Order: sequence, then C-alpha cells, then structure tokens
Amino acid sequence: MNIKIGELAKRTECQAETIRYYEKEGLLPEPSRSSGNYRLYSEEHVERLRFIRHCRTLDMALEDVRALLKYRDTPEEDCGDVNALLDGHIHEVEVRVKELMQLKGHLTILREKCTSAKPTESCGILQALSDCSCHV
Repeated sequence: MNIKIGELAKRTECQAETIRYYEKEGLLPEPSRSSGNYRLYSEEHVERLRFIRHCRTLDMALEDVRALLKYRDTPEEDCGDVNALLDGHIHEVEVRVKELMQLKGHLTILREKCTSAKPTESCGILQALSDCSCHV
C-alpha cells in the first residue's frame, strides 16, 4: 500500500504539516517517493503515526514518544524502562493537577472579592488584580 500525505493525514486525523514535522524529528521514517516526487507512505507509517498520536493525546512530550518508539522498535528488550517512563509521566501529571488545584483556589478567592454586579471602578476582582502586594 502506498498512500500520499493527504490520505495519511485523513486516516490518522493528523495535519500534513505535523506529519512532515514528525518526519523531520525522526519519529517517522522517511517515506519513499513517487516518480512525481510525492511522498508515499506505507501501512507501517499509518501504525506508527497512530502510536505517536495516541502518546500525544496522553500529553507525552516528543522526547518521551521518541523513547517509547525506540522501545517499540526493539521488542526483545525488557519493558522496565517503559514502566519507569510512564511512572515519571504520571508523577508529572500529579504535580500539574496539584498546581491546577492551587490555581483554582486562588481564582475562587479572587472571585469572592466581587459578589454582585456594580460599576467596574468598585469591582473587588479588578482592585485585587491591580494590587501587586496582594497575591491572593
């Protein structure tokens, strides 16, 4: 099977620009070329791009995706490093969740500074945002 970049993009729900970027980054193998110099992709490209896209939907950095692809390409290796990589990503997510909960708390406190509609000159939220010494 040989498909052009538009068909690959359609089958993987990925922008053609992103596909070219992944090629440039070495995440996707370089495709063959047609006599008209069009990129021609195989089923291997489809599967690999779907793997990359799935990793990205899990908010994995390209560095982590690259490492996972390396492990995927060496099926005889032990998967302990894969587990460690995922454990690290889980920890990063936990840290971000904690930071987002703190942000939510700050925003909630800020929101409580103005409980009704009034002229903006007396809006507690705008006043609190203007007061640099008051970090909610």
